[in-house]
Amino acid sequence: MIKKLDDILENLKGSEKVILSVAAAHDEEVLIAVKDAVEKGIIKPILVGDEEKINYISNKIDFNLDDIKIINSNDIEESSKIAVQLVSNKEADFIMKGLLDTSILLKSVLNKDYGLRTDSLLSHVMIYELNNYHKLLLLTDGGMNISPDYNQKEKILKNSVQAAQSLGMETIKVACLAAKEKVNPKMQATIDADLLVKASNEGVFGKNVIVEGPLAFDIAVSKEASEVKGVNSDVSGEADILLVPTIEVGNGIGKSFTYMANAKSAGIVMGAKAPIVLVSRADNHESKLYSIAYGALIAKNIKEY
Repeated sequence: MIKKLDDILENLKGSEKVILSVAAAHDEEVLIAVKDAVEKGIIKPILVGDEEKINYISNKIDFNLDDIKIINSNDIEESSKIAVQLVSNKEADFIMKGLLDTSILLKSVLNKDYGLRTDSLLSHVMIYELNNYHKLLLLTDGGMNISPDYNQKEKILKNSVQAAQSLGMETIKVACLAAKEKVNPKMQATIDADLLVKASNEGVFGKNVIVEGPLAFDIAVSKEASEVKGVNSDVSGEADILLVPTIEVGNGIGKSFTYMANAKSAGIVMGAKAPIVLVSRADNHESKLYSIAYGALIAKNIKEY
């Protein structure tokens, strides 16, 4: 089982390199992250975008492109289409957003003719390494779905379970977060959490997945808190996945981890036929590298199964 983000890098070394398709790759921050991943031996990239700019930036950052395929495209939407088609045609294993709006990339991903759409829902999964938590912790969805209903939460949870399985977790423990532990008809988060628990008991999320909720954040991450409050929980203090009720909750928790607890992190979009790496300019280089690595790990897992 992978317990540190650096373990993902080690896991990928020595194995067949997964291929990353980069849409609109003519971006310095993105190319620095790709360069780092290449030098660590974890991916083989295909760079789609303005070839002249890609060469200029790569020369500036000392990125050797001798063995790297570049597909020239000066049009952003065309770059997005080509990058997605590479994955759809199995010439690449996963995709990364470069210098283009997220909406343009997702439009290509969801295209009915050549895209990567499935019957699932695209959702964002963050993974955090915290100094005061004993294993990696997944958080979903603080990046894409604003206020998901029950059916959407079910799909979001399935996506995060798949992301967790790539880490080698034998039993995956999920905490459905809310403000309290009792179902309250005035609090939709508690109602949905209770329904997700029932669905899990019926095997909707697969074997070896334990879903509990509603649970407050402290109960989810602290066994001591559950003992003090008298909450009987198998997930408390052992949560692998935190499922949040709304994007504001996930965004707030995630940024608190990053800025107040100095957590290391990686982010990925699940729900398509292949993982999608959407890094932010606010992410540091380390986080960008980990995001590429996590996408590669999930892509590798998909190929094997």
